[in-house]
Amino acid sequence: MNYSTLKKGLAVSFVAVMGVTTLASAQTDSTSTSTSAKVFGGRGQYRTWSIGVNAGVLSPFVAIGGSNKVSNADVNLGYGISLKKQLGHAFGLEGNIFRGKVSGSNKDQPGGVANGFSSTSTQIGYAADIRGVVNVATVDFLRRENSVNFFVTVGYGLVAYAPKVTNADGSVTDWKDHAGKNGDKTYVKEAYIPVGAGVKFKVSDRVAFNLGYTMHFVDASNFYGTYSKQPVKDKFSYGYAGLEFSLGSKAKPDLEWVNPLAMMYDELKDPSLRREVEALKSRVSNVEKSVEDLKKDSDGDGVSDQFDKCPGTPAGTAVDGSGCPLPVAAATVAPANTSNVTGFETIQFEFNSSVLKTESYPTLDKLSSVLKESNGKALLKGYASSEGTAAYNLKLSKDRANSVKTYLVNAGVSANKVVTKGYGEANPIASNDTEEGRIQNRRVETSRN
Repeated sequence: MNYSTLKKGLAVSFVAVMGVTTLASAQTDSTSTSTSAKVFGGRGQYRTWSIGVNAGVLSPFVAIGGSNKVSNADVNLGYGISLKKQLGHAFGLEGNIFRGKVSGSNKDQPGGVANGFSSTSTQIGYAADIRGVVNVATVDFLRRENSVNFFVTVGYGLVAYAPKVTNADGSVTDWKDHAGKNGDKTYVKEAYIPVGAGVKFKVSDRVAFNLGYTMHFVDASNFYGTYSKQPVKDKFSYGYAGLEFSLGSKAKPDLEWVNPLAMMYDELKDPSLRREVEALKSRVSNVEKSVEDLKKDSDGDGVSDQFDKCPGTPAGTAVDGSGCPLPVAAATVAPANTSNVTGFETIQFEFNSSVLKTESYPTLDKLSSVLKESNGKALLKGYASSEGTAAYNLKLSKDRANSVKTYLVNAGVSANKVVTKGYGEANPIASNDTEEGRIQNRRVETSRN
C-alpha cells in the first residue's frame, strides 16, 4: 500500500467515525438512561458486553526496540474486530481477530541487502487472541462518570502467516501454499503474545473511541521468511483507532464507565440512607421493647401477658396455652374478627432489588397492626418490570413478596397469616415501555387470601 492510498483510507475512516459518533451523541442526548445502580448490586445491573471494530498500521518494529531483520519499515493497513466481557469496573476479557500485511526492506543497508535478502512481506491470514484488559487510570476519576480511560492489555493467541522474501540475487521465495513440514499448508501457524496500551474516550452512552498500540511477540523466528545467524524470536506491532459499541438494555449503565468511588460517595451522602438508618434504630428499639413485653407475666401463670387471654388468673390455677383455667369455662367467647386484609397501598421497589424502601415502613406497620389484632390473612403478590428474563423476574417477584413477609413476621405477625406468591412480569399496572411505567410495576400488592 502506498502513502496516497493510505491517506485516502484514513480520510474515509475519519469521516465515517465522525458521522457515527455524531449520530450516537444525538441519540444519547434525547434518551435518558437509568443510573439507579448500587455499589454492591452486582453485574446484573450493568451492561457488560461490547463489540468493536478497528483499523490501523502494521509495522515490523516495536516500541521497546531490539534487533530487527529489516532496517526500513513499510506502511501497511491492518483491520480487525473485538468482543469484550467486562467483569468489573477495571477489568475485562477481550477476544480479538485481525488481518493485514507486515513488510519491510534493507534498502539503507550496504548494497540494499542484509541477512541474505533485500525485502520481505508477510501476509497475516488471521491472528486471533484473548486478552485481559485493565483500566489503569482516568483523567477525571473524581467525576460521577468517567469519560476518558487509559488501559493496558496482555494475552495469548495464534497467528497464521505466509512470508514472501526477495533474496539478495533477486529471486523470490513465497511461503504461501508451501508452508508446513511437508510444504502443503497455506500458512505457517505459531503462537504469539500481545502486549499493549491505549486510551479510550466515551463519545456517548453507547459508543467509545479507542486509540491503541499493541506489540506482538511471535513464538518463531521465521515470521519474515528468513533466519538470522543468531535465532531471535520475531515481532511486529499494530497501532490502531477504533470504535467500541456497548450492548444490552439502555436502561442500564455501562460497567466499564461507572466510577465506584463516586457511587459510594453518593450513597453515603443520600438523605434517604440516613433516614433508613434512623428507621432501623427505631425498629431495633421496638424489637427490644417487644422482647421485654414477651417476658412480662403479671399473674404468674407461666403465660406472658402478650399471649395471656385470661389475665389475673389466681395463683396455682392450672391453665392452658392461652393462660385460661382448665377445664374451659362453659361460657363461649364471641368469635374474633375474621375479615381478610385488603386495600393497602402497594409496596414499591428499586430496579433489580428486593430491599424494602424506608417510605414503605408506615404502610407495613399499619398492615402488621391489622393482622395482629384480627384473624385476617394476607396474600402478598410480588411483581417485576420487564427488564431481564422471565425466569429471573419471577424469582425477583417472589423475593420482593418474601421481603414484605419477613418485615411483618419481625413485627410480631404470625407467619401462618401471611402467604406470598410471585407473578414475575404478569399483570403490569403501567406500560413497560417507559421508565415511569416500569417503576410502578416493581411492586408488592396485598389482597385477601
